[in-house]
Amino acid sequence: MKIIVCGAGSVGKSIVSYLAKGSSDVIVIDDNQRRLDELAQEFDILPILGAPSHPDVLERAGAKDCDIILAVTESDEVNMIICQLAYSLFAVRKKIASVRSDTFLDPLWGMLYNDNHLPIDLLISPDIDVAEHILKILQYPGCSGLLSVLNDKYHIMTLKITGDNPFAEMPLNQIIKQFDSGSVGFVNVIHNNVAILPNMYDTLQAGDDVNLLVKTEDIYSVISAFGLEKNTNERLVIFGGGSIAQYICSHIENNDVITSARLIEEDITQARDLARRFNRVVVINGEMMSDVILTEADITKADAAIAVTENDKDNLLAALIASKDGVGTTISLVNTPSSNNLMFDIGDNIIIDRSSIAVSHLLQEIRRSEINNAYSIARGQGEIWDIIVGENNSCVTKKHGELGLPKNCRIIAVWRNEELLYPDMNFKLDIGDEILVYVDSSQVKQAEDIFC
Repeated sequence: MKIIVCGAGSVGKSIVSYLAKGSSDVIVIDDNQRRLDELAQEFDILPILGAPSHPDVLERAGAKDCDIILAVTESDEVNMIICQLAYSLFAVRKKIASVRSDTFLDPLWGMLYNDNHLPIDLLISPDIDVAEHILKILQYPGCSGLLSVLNDKYHIMTLKITGDNPFAEMPLNQIIKQFDSGSVGFVNVIHNNVAILPNMYDTLQAGDDVNLLVKTEDIYSVISAFGLEKNTNERLVIFGGGSIAQYICSHIENNDVITSARLIEEDITQARDLARRFNRVVVINGEMMSDVILTEADITKADAAIAVTENDKDNLLAALIASKDGVGTTISLVNTPSSNNLMFDIGDNIIIDRSSIAVSHLLQEIRRSEINNAYSIARGQGEIWDIIVGENNSCVTKKHGELGLPKNCRIIAVWRNEELLYPDMNFKLDIGDEILVYVDSSQVKQAEDIFC
């Protein structure tokens, strides 16, 4: 598959970091040579220097024979023009545009996005997706990630195992017995930064991240059972005033649970603009790491600190400082996997992987399988595929163990007749089953061959 990514900014870079791990040919267009050089040094891509909205540049990038074009520049209008050119001049099959403005996302204008008006097949809003992910984590103190599946009936929840956790060193089959039948299932475990599919006799170790499939109504009780409950996040400090922070602040304006919110922004013009826009958020202009600024932000009294600047190292350092100042929940945005070597020396800091979140809405478009929904999890090491088994699917009536799934892939759960089932290797799939499949990122092609 040939994919052209237009824009090498933070969103484009995060998407490229994921796509480059697969078998697709990835071409990146940007008018900034430095950005392209940085991407080309880090990933296996073809860089094209030029304005992504210029027809000759798209032609030079090979738009006439590409499968998907991703318009993810920092301008909504430019992204729309790119999709129009891709349709009118090059007949690109799939056109995806990133938008930031609420106006373009308003359902009132949804009729615009078709071949007769603006030929955009899919609108994505990575910054809003990141912000909503952070807001959900704030809503459920104690967890470090939440992903809605099966029409919001269940969530995949990430929990970090501490040394004093009541389930540390306990076999998984014993942990399952602590919960009602079917209410909790294990998806995978991240041990020493490697995602593994555990068996029921494995144990959880201090420092592990575990992904659980949990009934939505049981999220709080599962967090409590793992001994990870924390105080409600009522007082926030936000580092950075970009679009992610702005979306969070918009939510704060109408959220009575959050009693105090302070935002630190180093750019004076940006800070003044934010101060005019928000009534319930105190905007502070100054150096994020300054003791004076942090004191003004009341960092020692905060329940949660959220670092969402464009600089990964700043975000990780801000979380470290906040943690040392006693902040219970620290959240850091990481824009690309290049900062992985810094992630694991900051205690319980919650890492928000922009690439995993940004790419989740795209997976359904770039995977060959008949996928109902798809999500990136485990910091991009794996994917969850939501597949409805059709009558022509080759896996119908086959046992789970007969599918020939690669070693690090597994059917996690089956939704059948309004009931969630956890299949063993003898479980037979049937037409109409909705299955959740965990697929290791290195084995996507093999898994696609099975479910196509």
